[in-house]
Amino acid sequence: MSIQNKSNTKEKSSTKVTNFLEKNNLHKKEFAQMVGVTLSYVYNLIDENIPFSSRGTTLERIATVMDILPEEFDEYLIQEEPTPYNPILDKIKTSLKNKKISTLDFLKMFERKKRLDIVDILRGAKPIPIDYEQIKAFCDILKMDTEESINLWRERLTEHLKNNGFDIEKEKELLDEMFKSAKKYLEKKST
Repeated sequence: MSIQNKSNTKEKSSTKVTNFLEKNNLHKKEFAQMVGVTLSYVYNLIDENIPFSSRGTTLERIATVMDILPEEFDEYLIQEEPTPYNPILDKIKTSLKNKKISTLDFLKMFERKKRLDIVDILRGAKPIPIDYEQIKAFCDILKMDTEESINLWRERLTEHLKNNGFDIEKEKELLDEMFKSAKKYLEKKST
């Protein structure tokens, strides 16, 4: 197949974005905020006044909001360094799928000013917060109970400690006691 025929049969990136916005009744301004670009930039992309972005970060954010792989855009160049697997992020994404919550609907449940950070967390560019209240906000939207949110927070905090030099095996007893106390406190606080 020739390159010309390939481009004629494949949907243009600007058309994909336009169709997504229309299908989800999403205003261009709200989309721009979620992706971290200006409103005029979105208009220019859609109207094809400028070439569709080839910047990895922008394409990954657009793809994350649209619930597609960035590779679905012809302009996307696969990153040389793959994003490391994150089991906690995977649990969040699995929960979204199991509860049939689209990324867009999930993002809309957060304040507008926090949405770009959530997009970056979902695409693996920013770490999941270690603050319990922030993790609980995710869990509340996903309708996880207190036990599940505490376990997710424990897993994230343990990962953070380990990545920063804390010897999990050597200090297991200390860690268990710390989390036992934290769990009692958080359960009491949530009642």
